[in-house]
Amino acid sequence: MKFYSGFSLKNEEYLFKEYILKSEYTIVGFSYGAIKAFNKAQKDLREGIRIDTLQLFSPAFFQTKDEKFKRLQLMSYKKNKNAYLNQFINSCFAPHKNKIIENRETSIEELKDLLEYEWPIEHLRALEDRGVKIEVYLGSEDKIIDVESAREFFLELSTVTYIKGANHFLQLS
Repeated sequence: MKFYSGFSLKNEEYLFKEYILKSEYTIVGFSYGAIKAFNKAQKDLREGIRIDTLQLFSPAFFQTKDEKFKRLQLMSYKKNKNAYLNQFINSCFAPHKNKIIENRETSIEELKDLLEYEWPIEHLRALEDRGVKIEVYLGSEDKIIDVESAREFFLELSTVTYIKGANHFLQLS
């Protein structure tokens, strides 16, 4: 199992231990890491590497957000990166208490990639057609992504687990 971390994070895998399928043929990603996990699954399949399951926890889903929202995020990051990241992490945990997480260095380019990414449905469908089981996990109280649009989008070709009361980290308390 390979895990890809979210934007500005590292070693947060422990927060998802109850959901992670521990198999050498599983690729897992959280938030921004879901994009990385998806890209890795595509690459591995092209190279003939076996993938059984792709697990996407709170996948970064901003394709329904307008340009004004995206510009505001980028401007806030540029203005005060530390304040932006603190607010971002607090929003990830809202409405529940923050847990211990580790941060890593980030860049404006990563944030831009995250905000502008559009999930290619035809490539997701191609994974499914190749026998990859796609599992998506969403929290109803997620303050980061557009949960309802993500749910609607991913329901078409994956198993979506919608966790009532859970935040972006899929925590209930």
